This record gives sequence, structure tokens and C-alpha cells, in this order.
Amino acid sequence: MSSNTALKVQAKDLKEYKAFFKEIKEKILTSQIKAALAINHELINLYWEIGSKIHLKQKDEGWGAKTVENLAKDFKSTFPKMKGFSLTNIKYMVQFAREYPEFAISQQVVGQIPWGHNILLLQKLETLQDRLWYAHKTIEHGWSRSVLIHWLDSGLHKREGKAITNFQITLPSPQSDLAHQALKDPYCFDFLTLRDKHDEKELESGLLDHVQRFLLELGAGFSLVGRQVHLEVGNQDFYIDLLFYHYKLRCFIVVELKATDFKPEFVGKMNFYLSAVDDKMRHPDDKSTIGLLLCKGKNKVVAEYALRDVNKPIGISQYEAKIIESLPDELKGSLPSIEQIEQELETRE
Repeated sequence: MSSNTALKVQAKDLKEYKAFFKEIKEKILTSQIKAALAINHELINLYWEIGSKIHLKQKDEGWGAKTVENLAKDFKSTFPKMKGFSLTNIKYMVQFAREYPEFAISQQVVGQIPWGHNILLLQKLETLQDRLWYAHKTIEHGWSRSVLIHWLDSGLHKREGKAITNFQITLPSPQSDLAHQALKDPYCFDFLTLRDKHDEKELESGLLDHVQRFLLELGAGFSLVGRQVHLEVGNQDFYIDLLFYHYKLRCFIVVELKATDFKPEFVGKMNFYLSAVDDKMRHPDDKSTIGLLLCKGKNKVVAEYALRDVNKPIGISQYEAKIIESLPDELKGSLPSIEQIEQELETRE
């Protein structure tokens, strides 16, 4: 290729680049005029359009990383007061457009959550189905970015609605479906550090020492009524480990903690507690009280058999926490780091 021909090709490429940049610049200016950048939905649309156009250029004309870097620099110099046009963010725009090629179908969901939330979904999830699931949940519950990170890291989409229950035969529809979705399996108590041979008291104390994180893991709607809630039945005293009220389900939820694997006899005691709460505490406008057995482990078949002919709504789940061989008494139930364990042991020595 002669030098003259090479210069013509370069000039042509530069001309196309300038035309492309001008087109994007005009879209940004138009978006500013309409105050669209102040509205999340318009911002997401703008980012998708930019990403989509860059993606097409990459696919059809072989645009490389250097061209995208130039775009970022030119955007920054043209719109010095505007944020969101860094090289990293432009790359996310391209990824966003690539992952949502039919944006008109998806925009009602991902277009309603903040851009930072969308970036998290792109970073942490591989499938469109999973991203849309979290986007719907974000809209439904109004999750902040930190809450979304928590649910993504703990794999909520794999746990929600997975508890073994008898709700289909003990609760009317749609209450049964709502209640089933309110429970998880397993529950992730990664904020707890427990002895391998811990008991219910240690588990209960640890959960309430971290009550905010415990409530976050339980999910939206749970309000703590009390611990070791007293019930008097037949002139005898009984105590519920944890009692909650779920303001969305409009019912009490009895939580019994078991530091062992599930046993069928646990269901009988829970059934008794539910009858007592329904009789002594339930308001006429409340729905039927629900029970949740939180066990260290469970056999799915045994749990299903245990619930088969029970007429009270009960769910069975297991919990996961950090387990160590032994732990000083003052640190039971909550331990932020291994370093603190080592420091405590050195002090004792």
C-alpha cells in the first residue's frame, strides 16, 4: 500500500470517528436539554444507546481498545463537569448493551434500577435470568446498593423459597405462596462464629448480638417481637426461642432454633407453640401463625414425612455459620476475624 493510499485510509477512519463522536455528543446534549440525565430511566437508556453503538462498531468495523480510550478522553474534555464517561464506565455501557440486546423488552426492569446496581449485576451474575430476578427484587423491596451486594454474595436466588414446608395444604392461596417465598434454605449466618458443639442458647445469643444483620438475612417484613417469649398453657410455663411478626404476611412467625440435625419430634413441639400463639396472642385480623424450625442440618425426606399430615403451617430450614473447634466464652456468637481469636488466645497464654 502506497503512502498516499495509507493516508487516505487514515483520513477516512478519522472522518468516520469524528462523525461517530459528533452523533454521540449530540445525543448527550439532547439528553441534557431534556434533563434526562437526572432521571434514572433516561440515563440507563442513554448508556445503552452509547454502549450499543460502540458494540456495533467493534463488531462490524473492528474498533479496538485504543478507540474506546479516545472516546473516553474526548467525552471528558467535551463534558468536563459530567460524570459517567470514564473509560471503565464506557466499557460497562458496552457490556450492558451486549448483555441486553433487546433492551425494549428488558428496560422496564433494568431501566428502573440505578446504574450502580446494574453494574453489580453485570459483575457478579452470568445469566440474564438471574440478573432480571435481582432487578425485580430490587424494585420490589427498594434495595440499596449495599443490600444488593449482600444478597448477591449470599446467593439469595438459590435460597429463597427453598425451605421444606407444608404451606400448600395448610394456608390458603395466595398466602401459601407468599409465605413460601418468605423463607429460605439455607440461612446464611456468616456473621456468626460458633463452636462446633454449640447449643441453642449460644446460637440465639449470637443472632441477637447481630440483630440487624439477622433481620436482614431473614428478609423484608420480619419484625422481632421478643426472645424466650413466655406462654402459659395448663398452668405450665413454656418459652418460644424467637417470636416475630411479619407485617406483609400479617401473622406471627415462631422461630425455634435447633443446634442439631432435624428430628421429627421437633414438629410436634412447634405445632403446640403455633396453637398456643394462635389462641393467646393472635388478633382476629391476623393470619394463621407460621412456624420456622432452624436446624443445624436436615434430611429432606425425613423432614417431608414429618410435615405430611400436620395441619399447622411449618417450614424447616438449616443454617450455616462459621464453625471452629472452641471459643472463649466472651467471644461466643460473634467474632469479626481470625486475628481476634489469635489475639485472645495469646492473651490467655
